[in-house]
Amino acid sequence: MKTAVIYWSGTGNTAEMAKAVAEGAGAEATPVSNFTESISGFDAIAFGCPAMGDEQLEEAEFEPFFAGIENELSGKRVALFGSYDWGTGDWMHTWEERVRSDGAILIDEGYITNLDANETELGELRELGKKLAEV
Repeated sequence: MKTAVIYWSGTGNTAEMAKAVAEGAGAEATPVSNFTESISGFDAIAFGCPAMGDEQLEEAEFEPFFAGIENELSGKRVALFGSYDWGTGDWMHTWEERVRSDGAILIDEGYITNLDANETELGELRELGKKLAEV
């Protein structure tokens, strides 16, 4: 199963989360600005983005990228993760619904951490990566 881990990170918190997911999945974590492959070539994809502004996806890079590929997610295994500093996690719930409506197979609830992930959370993110890449 070919797996991608694509993320955007402003402070490094989501980047650390992406590395843990990628480690579990046996994949590489790729910043969204460096992702040049076609989504169609992947069976499973983990997307990482922190909450920004009024609990939304980052608008300059990540949101345009995601909007451009979400019509290709139908039938693909997808995991979502990200960090936040304040709020209630509404951005993740909205993102989960968006992915489901695209026809993707969301393998678990979106994984969120408050600011940086601790060792326990990083272990859970590795497990999320393993679950994503299961055949």
